[in-house]
Amino acid sequence: MEAKDLNRLKVVLAEKKRTNKWLAEQLGKDPATVSKWVTNTAQPNLENLMDIARCLEVNVNELLRM
Repeated sequence: MEAKDLNRLKVVLAEKKRTNKWLAEQLGKDPATVSKWVTNTAQPNLENLMDIARCLEVNVNELLRM
């Protein structure tokens, strides 16, 4: 995995001192689903991405920027 593939969701969660489990609870999602997003095994759809941004109190662009 190259440095450019760094997962922004993982970084933002760490910056906000939040866990995958916390985010899963906030979104009503399975923790395994959030784990896949954080590890780039899967990507959230646009609706989920917007919900993630709302929960973390960031702009969606903050989750997408390289």
